[in-house]
Amino acid sequence: MKKMEYKGKQWHDKCFCCAHCKLAIGTKSFIPKNDDVFCGPCYEEKFATRCSKCKKVITAGGVTYKNEPWHRECFCCTNCNSSLAGQRFTSKDEKPYCANCYGDLFAKRCNACTKPITGIGGAKFISFEDRHWHNDCFICAQCTTSLVGKGFITDGHEILCPECAKARLMAANS
Repeated sequence: MKKMEYKGKQWHDKCFCCAHCKLAIGTKSFIPKNDDVFCGPCYEEKFATRCSKCKKVITAGGVTYKNEPWHRECFCCTNCNSSLAGQRFTSKDEKPYCANCYGDLFAKRCNACTKPITGIGGAKFISFEDRHWHNDCFICAQCTTSLVGKGFITDGHEILCPECAKARLMAANS
């Protein structure tokens, strides 16, 4: 009869068994956990990290989102299903979205160009009442001077620099 030795203890080869399934490990590989030893399949079943989406074991290269493990290929945009691993993304209602989908679905729209205002990448924007503009789009409707950090006048849906607003008012009154 063969003798097994591990951590200074000795067993008959038939007595050196997996703590979970109780099958003899013999000369096969095993994984120690605390004072027990497990065969590979039992260790995987009981202790291995599993993907939050597919529930399969993550053997390498996983990502963590909201303190939960994911396979890189399982961590995808809620809307378009494109991979988010290593990409910029944001979340809404605890669900991850790629920047494009988030912008299309949820972001405020620029009053001038109608494109989404995401703020991703530190992009700055202006809000006034219920209207919003990208910094680059916040210009006088008449002379196209940037109004960022300057005074402006609203005339209906248009925004004007004080000079153009004054000229328009003078022309309307003449």
